[in-house]
Amino acid sequence: MWILLSERDTLWSSIGKVKERSGPTALERGVVTRLNLFEAIKLRRSVRDFTREEVSEEEAGRLLEAARWAPSAGNIQPWEFVVVRECERKRRLAEAALDQSFIEEAPVVIVVCADENRSGLGYGSRGVDLYCIQDTAAAVENMLLAACALGLGACWVGAFHEGEVKEALNLPRGIRPLAIIPVGRPAGRTHTPYKRSVNEIVHYEAF
Repeated sequence: MWILLSERDTLWSSIGKVKERSGPTALERGVVTRLNLFEAIKLRRSVRDFTREEVSEEEAGRLLEAARWAPSAGNIQPWEFVVVRECERKRRLAEAALDQSFIEEAPVVIVVCADENRSGLGYGSRGVDLYCIQDTAAAVENMLLAACALGLGACWVGAFHEGEVKEALNLPRGIRPLAIIPVGRPAGRTHTPYKRSVNEIVHYEAF
């Protein structure tokens, strides 16, 4: 996957250069440049502050297209996506998510749901309790990386009352909301988060 960035210092300046370069970079000269997938992974941030600029239908569609290409157990693809732009419905989602107001302020909100029945038919209780959650999580990560690729900001929100979200979106039985993703144009700079080193988290052969 490749990312096109045309605005000077967009996202890049928030974390510094990914690797050292001699002389001015193409981005610093205002020229469109490319970042590879590994750099995109490092650039992605949780964005909770958005401008008033709209997110186009085409942009939202590209996020959904990226999400649907995620891997899933048995290729069952148990995900369902609800795209929300109505102010009142976004307000209800924000309230359901413990009054996280930035959800309401985002131009578009995508709620990622799991079809438990679909996973259950293929894998029984393990499909319902585990696989559909893993599958939708993979779809969410694809969506977040795609948002970064488009110069958009997004945040993975998992703290919410599921019953209230179901009611706000009229979700049928067996469709479980697992993530609320507000999407918009980043309004401010983000900080580089601390990440544990590889040596701290990797084990070989056994723990």
